[in-house]
Amino acid sequence: MSSLVPQGELRRIMPAEWPHPADFAAPPSAAQRATWAEADLAARPQRLVRLRERMAQEGVDGYFGVRWEHMRYLTGLPFDESEVTGSGDSGKFLVGAEQVWVIADSRYTIAVKHQAPESTLFNADRQLVDSWAGLLATAGVTRVAIEAATIPHLTWERLVAAAPDVELVPIEGWVEAQRQLKEPSELERVAAACAVADRALATLLPSIRPGVTEKELALDLEWRIRTGGADRLAFDVACLAGPDAALPHGAPGMRPLETGTVLLFDFGAQVEGYRSDMTRTLFVGEPRERDLEVYGLVAAAQDVVFDRLWEDMSAATGGGTVPIGRTYDALARSVIEADGRWPVYGHSLGHGIGLATHELPGLGLRSPEEPLPRRTVFSVEPGIYLEDDIGVRIEDLVILDVDAGRVEVVTRFPRDAVVVGI
Repeated sequence: MSSLVPQGELRRIMPAEWPHPADFAAPPSAAQRATWAEADLAARPQRLVRLRERMAQEGVDGYFGVRWEHMRYLTGLPFDESEVTGSGDSGKFLVGAEQVWVIADSRYTIAVKHQAPESTLFNADRQLVDSWAGLLATAGVTRVAIEAATIPHLTWERLVAAAPDVELVPIEGWVEAQRQLKEPSELERVAAACAVADRALATLLPSIRPGVTEKELALDLEWRIRTGGADRLAFDVACLAGPDAALPHGAPGMRPLETGTVLLFDFGAQVEGYRSDMTRTLFVGEPRERDLEVYGLVAAAQDVVFDRLWEDMSAATGGGTVPIGRTYDALARSVIEADGRWPVYGHSLGHGIGLATHELPGLGLRSPEEPLPRRTVFSVEPGIYLEDDIGVRIEDLVILDVDAGRVEVVTRFPRDAVVVGI
């Protein structure tokens, strides 16, 4: 199946045709949330089996994890970026041959018992370096893989000194590679987060008018996301008006909306740990013809990727290989470059999403030269940015499931030219 619909001729969506909140799926029920929790509980043993198989292949008998998304994925303890800053060494974990130890101080011991019941609590009232030798001795490990990219060099040296008989092996990407192949319940949560975000933007449209500032609209949209079914934001809302829209990662300021300009929103919701990410560029008042042409070219670059994804999925279902992510980036770039009027975007075409907003797989010039996973979700977000003038980006999330014959855009808010402020 596929729910990719060719954009065709660009339509203007005026207020009478605006999407209605009821057009999008309702927030997940308590029963659905409970089902997802059960799915995670059932999946964690197999996730650990795959990690231990990699450990055996690499000749290590321990895996020390420090990234919060890996900890949630493997143990169930639901940290995220907002918690990590003040958590000290709590939330780090050690995977051994048969057990998983979760490090936690007194603030998190109850949470570990309730939310990571298959793991063993290792008390961390002291600093990690002071507990390190005891942890390794308890686990009985002698060669430990460590997520080295997120360990400060000074901490690494102190860990080596604290247990000189244990070899530390710097590694990167083991769990990331595993997480990019999504389980069905993970895809369901990403889609649910997309629906929350879609609905929030639809309810915001009547409030968008000349004179309202970027910050006011960003706060309004955040409130609608949080009260519309999200557990929290996936990331801070970007709301950028007029020339500010040319900043790919700008922050909302006090710029008021003006008639005849564009308004770019980049935002996402989080539902049971999983995230959405979408960008919509709206038109405040009657669009300028040039701005519509820029928008139409960005939409065309996105369309050619959608068309190619469907073709490649069909070929892969018949036994072919899914192309590497950078293939699609090059395809989208070629549309804008062939037109020749405006510069092509400088960022990647897309990124994977799940427990983290940016994760594997990558769809960019520097992405790994390996095929996309057969069941995954990623963004497709071409853009054109003209300094001090205009920025246009359209971002959608796509689920690719080769074995199910599925290529589906799960951000449902219209991709046509939505006109507001009239």
